[in-house]
Amino acid sequence: MISEDILEKAGLHFDEVNKLRVLKPDTNQQTSELKEECHEFVSKIDQFQKLVGSFIEMTDAIAKDVENEKMKAIGSRNMLKSIAKQRESQQQQLKALIAEKKTQLERLNVQHQSLRKQEAEQVEFIDQFSTS
Repeated sequence: MISEDILEKAGLHFDEVNKLRVLKPDTNQQTSELKEECHEFVSKIDQFQKLVGSFIEMTDAIAKDVENEKMKAIGSRNMLKSIAKQRESQQQQLKALIAEKKTQLERLNVQHQSLRKQEAEQVEFIDQFSTS
């Protein structure tokens, strides 16, 4: 026991299998437990990093898909605007054509009336000549 006291004062201790150690047996056990806990912690951190990595990959893929769909939607919206402008332009062209055709119809109606009047006058003149 005296030799154990001398060894303890020198900072040396015997463990449970009577090996000479620098640390006290309870400190050695705590160190071993801490080492094991550190390994478990590092393992859990690695798992967490893998999980976060896969989550980031998944969100990047979703973000890419969202961006593609956004570009498609913008393209579709622009195409619809273009189609609407084309239809409006076509409608204006058709209205102008209708107005032109109405003017032409009116001119032709006036010309037709004039020709009918002229025909009636000529028929009357012919009738006067043939009856006299």
